[in-house]
Amino acid sequence: MDETDLPGFKLGIVRLGRAAGKLKYVLLDERDLELLECHAFEARLDIDRDGNGAKIYAYAFDINHGRNSGRFVHDMLWERHCGGIAPQWKVVHRNGITVDNRLENLKLVAECSQDHDVLEEPSNKTNREQSLYWIAIQQIPSDPVEGQTLERIYHVTRFYNANGVPLQEQDETSLFYECHYPPCTNIEKQLREFSICGRCQNVRYCGAYCQQKDWLSHKCLCLERRYITDLEPDKSFMDCLLER
Repeated sequence: MDETDLPGFKLGIVRLGRAAGKLKYVLLDERDLELLECHAFEARLDIDRDGNGAKIYAYAFDINHGRNSGRFVHDMLWERHCGGIAPQWKVVHRNGITVDNRLENLKLVAECSQDHDVLEEPSNKTNREQSLYWIAIQQIPSDPVEGQTLERIYHVTRFYNANGVPLQEQDETSLFYECHYPPCTNIEKQLREFSICGRCQNVRYCGAYCQQKDWLSHKCLCLERRYITDLEPDKSFMDCLLER
């Protein structure tokens, strides 16, 4: 957790971990930082049941009661400061950034509402780059763990069975991805909708603008994807054991 001082603001930034291929943080008001004393925070990918893609939300649970006792942070904060949420109503994020959970950014609307004051997502690239969320997380020192995570992804160990047939790798065909450019919170509405980096074949972007803007930071980690094999495919498992 980091505290960030901006003109007129004192905010908390809590690391949520990786979701949809990207490291995520949640932005909180200073008064809500006391929740960290007894709650654990993580990122949750919420897939729309009607097939309209997915969104990433901050999720928190009481460490004494386990993960199943948790709730989305925006619902928790609304009830904490404004009261209960009636049936057929929901809490939404005014600026479209679903991990910006400052109370000022939350609003209660009817589930069927078409509220023009609420954005489904930031309206354009400039708005994303000038958002308070992005300004805040820019002040966080680079995370060495993130680079190590990418390194592990780029260099995957592949194993073979006794007949030399590669074992099936983890199936990622059901994952939605968020645009890798940090200020952008666009997430795929359809699987494999975003373009993938042709070199590392790991990160995805919603368009050419975000990919170009992210290149200065991404190029330091962008390695051509290659595999390191522990067992050569032309040897059986028993042959390799005998050689040892």
